[in-house]
Parts: sequence; structure tokens; C-alpha cells
Amino acid sequence: MATEETPVFQIQRVYLKDLSLEQPNSPAILLEQEQPSVDIQLGVQATPVAEGIFEVAVTATVQTKIKDKTVFLVEAKQAGIFEIRNVPEEQMGAIVGIACPQIIYPYLRGNVADTITRAGFPPVHLAEINFQAMYEQQQAAAAEAGNGATQ
Repeated sequence: MATEETPVFQIQRVYLKDLSLEQPNSPAILLEQEQPSVDIQLGVQATPVAEGIFEVAVTATVQTKIKDKTVFLVEAKQAGIFEIRNVPEEQMGAIVGIACPQIIYPYLRGNVADTITRAGFPPVHLAEINFQAMYEQQQAAAAEAGNGATQ
């Protein structure tokens, strides 16, 4: 009986779900001497797949530009399937919003850097992310939006 109530957190699989690279202004843009600007966007999403099974995905969009022209654009989605059972409901958000992305993110970082290098550019190494701070910011923003909607 006690084993049914034991919390379970297991990684079933980590995989690259989506990856795209665009160089819309090549080869002309490659002759530019100016340093490009780099814009990086990150996101996390969690989707229930079955009872106690969740897919958590971390997405990254890396766009470099010289003036208003794109040098390259990389969009990647790294995902994982996690078994999460017998965990109190109030802890689920933190598990899928902090623990799971922390496991997936290093794979995403490697795939993005590798893709950019294989495209012929110096690698862009995504910074380490504090997913706990990111999660807390999202929770605070959601609470603020909820309070604003009720006023």
C-alpha cells in the first residue's frame, strides 16, 4: 500500500522535437564585416500525455541580424517525457516548470550551438538559465494578471 503513495519522478525520454535553420540573406550577408546583433527567446511548455505522463518542451529562438537583415535564424524545441506520480498538486507546477526544464535545457544548448556551428558561424552558447526564477516570474505575472482581471 505504501508503494502506491511513493512519489515517482522518472525521465522516460529526452529528444529533439523540432529544429530549423534559415539563412535568408546568404551569401551576400556573409560578406558583411559588421558585428551582428543577437536576440534569444526562450520558452517552456508542459503538456499532459497520459495519466502521470507529461511532455515538457523548452524552445529557443536565436536570431542574428546586421542592420535589418537576418544573418541566421535558429528555432529549436527540445522535449522530454516524464513520469510524475503521487506528487502533491501544489508541487506539480514547480516540477514541470523548474525540474524538468533543467534536465532538458543542456541538450537544447548543445543542439543550438552545434547547428549554428555546422551552418558556418561561430557558436552561440545559450546562457545558463535559472528556471526557478523564470517560473516565479511567470507565477507572479499570472497572479498579477488574475488580480487585474478581477478589479
